[in-house]
Amino acid sequence: MTAVTQVITPAAGTKDGAPTVLQVVPSLVTGGVERGAVDMAAALTKAGGTAIIASEGGHLEYELQRIGATHLRLPMASKNPLVMARNVTRLKKVILEHDVDIVHARSRAPAWSAYFAAKGTGRHFITTFHAPYNIGNGFKRRYNAIMTKGERVIAISQFIAAHIEENYKVERTKLRVVQRGVDLRHFDPDQVSAERVIKLATDWRLPDGVPLVMLPGRLTRWKGQTILLEALKELRELDFCCALVGSDQGRTSYRQELERQIIANDLAGKAFIFDNCTDMAAAYMLSDVVVSASTDPEGFGRVVSEGQAMGRPVVASDHGGAREQVIPGTTGFLFENNDASSLAKALRTALTLSTEERAKLSQIAINRVQTLFSKDRMCNATLGLYNELMRKDAHKIG
Repeated sequence: MTAVTQVITPAAGTKDGAPTVLQVVPSLVTGGVERGAVDMAAALTKAGGTAIIASEGGHLEYELQRIGATHLRLPMASKNPLVMARNVTRLKKVILEHDVDIVHARSRAPAWSAYFAAKGTGRHFITTFHAPYNIGNGFKRRYNAIMTKGERVIAISQFIAAHIEENYKVERTKLRVVQRGVDLRHFDPDQVSAERVIKLATDWRLPDGVPLVMLPGRLTRWKGQTILLEALKELRELDFCCALVGSDQGRTSYRQELERQIIANDLAGKAFIFDNCTDMAAAYMLSDVVVSASTDPEGFGRVVSEGQAMGRPVVASDHGGAREQVIPGTTGFLFENNDASSLAKALRTALTLSTEERAKLSQIAINRVQTLFSKDRMCNATLGLYNELMRKDAHKIG
């Protein structure tokens, strides 16, 4: 991989003339794309710039209000060609009214509209490639290729950068790796009180003193909940309980399938399903092992670094962005993708670590996340890319 991650720390005294950046995303619900957009809006505002996000909205709008960013409700999630064409006009109006300097697209459908709006108004255009989009056929490849049209193309991991280079024609000078980042002020084991952990354990009605295996992630098949339940069937001689934490987002049939699997695998009273948790830092602290069992390779998979930031042994599928975050046997464990027996073996190792082994793994994992995968590092690198696009004197930040 020839792309290099750039990390640029914003300098003091650069607020005057800082750029206005318009980010376009489908919506503002929970997810890596949305979280990245909000984190960058906060960093840009703090650096003295003006942050605008156009989307169909969602609960993260309230966070934008709190940080002083602007949200504009537009039908950015639509893949209807007519709506996408109208979005070009809508975005041109936004760009001109707000004197936008840079348009930053983070998803394919809104990126098409954003590209032509930026081109039509003579503004800078940048993209973030968040996932290894399915290529399928020629049409799909052309549809995906809009994410390579930025003056700078951000890959959220070395895995995604390699995917881009292998499948699309991108000038290497445009491609940058900016790995996703964890909010270390939020995911800090020293900041989570015992009361918060006890409250969550009480709310979840977990058995006292039993090691907890947790898989955070919305209830959708590719997140690997069924693989974990199969693996746990092989560990019934061990003392543990399991929490599948995430909303079914209307996928009631899949949730019911998981409930049936729990009973069929003789895990009733040991495996539980919980809706979205409002205190994930406490959930990580409550856990003894954190699992990321995604069957499709994730572009990054922030759960892996969040778990490690909290000092928890993480067991993850051996593919995608997880490979960049886990040093096997040192900061966590990897298992063969979609293989319940391999996962069971890794879980057995993690659950039977000695106190000394856990402490050593925990400290190394925390240190590595703090060094490589912090939110500040991610935001500073992106601010640095914005600087590359701006005139050196009038609009430079960071």
